[in-house]
Parts: sequence; C-alpha cells; structure tokens
Amino acid sequence: MITSPSRPDVPVLGFVAPSGSGKTTLLRRLVAALQAQGLRVGYLKHAHHSFDLDRPGKDSYEIRAAGAAQTLLASRERWALQVENDHKGEDPDLDAMLARFERDRLDLVLVEGFKHARYPKIEVYRAALGQPPLYPDDPEIIALASDDPPPVTPHPPVLPLNDIAELVEFIFKRAGLSSTHG
Repeated sequence: MITSPSRPDVPVLGFVAPSGSGKTTLLRRLVAALQAQGLRVGYLKHAHHSFDLDRPGKDSYEIRAAGAAQTLLASRERWALQVENDHKGEDPDLDAMLARFERDRLDLVLVEGFKHARYPKIEVYRAALGQPPLYPDDPEIIALASDDPPPVTPHPPVLPLNDIAELVEFIFKRAGLSSTHG
C-alpha cells in the first residue's frame, strides 16, 4: 500500500517532474477516471509561487491583508481556508499539509510536486524536455509515466503516459484499493 508516514489510513501518491512536463494535464485525466470508478480523490499541489484565492477589493481579501492569520471563505457549494504561513520563504511540510485533509471523506490523495519529500511518487518523464530523470536519485519513485524509453538503468516500472486505464490499474493495485468503488 502507498501511504504517507502521517496518513497511514489514506493512500497518498505523488506525481513529480519538471515544469511543463504535463503533470497537471495527466492528473486532471486521472482524477476524472478515478472518480468515475467511485473513488473520492483529494488533491494537493505544491505551488512554487504565492497565490490568492480572492482579490483586492473583496471583503475576505481586505480582512486577510489587514492581518487575519486565517481566513475561511464559505458558500453553499464549497469552502476554502487560507492560513498565513508562519515561516515565510520555507516550503510547507508535506505531512502537515496532508493532515489538513478530512481523511474520512477520501479514498486517495494525489499530490503534485513535493519532489524532495519522502513518499511514493510517479515521475512523469518526457525526453523532449532535455531534463535528466529524477528516479536515479530518488528511491521513492515507484514508476515512470512516459512514452520515452528510460535513459538510465535500472529504472522503475514504465507506464504509458497516455494510457489512463493502465495508470488507474497501477494506482488501485499499489494503493491496495478495491475496484468495487464504482
């Protein structure tokens, strides 16, 4: 089973690769396919830049800008909690972020990024990007999603990048999930 040390009850699987490799596109397709199988999927993205959920002029933005440490935006359809990072300039801790999920409402968490954290990951590899693969230096990479031959041997199992059904099957197997969700 693939899990995070702090979340042994909910399987966690990451996707890592350089920017522009298609991680988000792949994850968008995977989330839809997993949801179609009946899985409740959580998604955690590591952003390398700052971001805001709202904009200047909106009440919640102005209150946060005035110094609120936490701002909760809530509507009939969704809610989002923004928490100011106490350690500006430091990457967030993966396990601390995973702990924020409501695990009783999830079957699986997919993570985009956090490539330096120790947790099971699939590397999206595209030779055309001209970047060296990550897997030779990261024993936590359990598979490659690629249409290119792996450039370094030995290598983890290779899954066809555009074969969503095979990727879903791999995720079910490695996460110890039952395909009876759908």
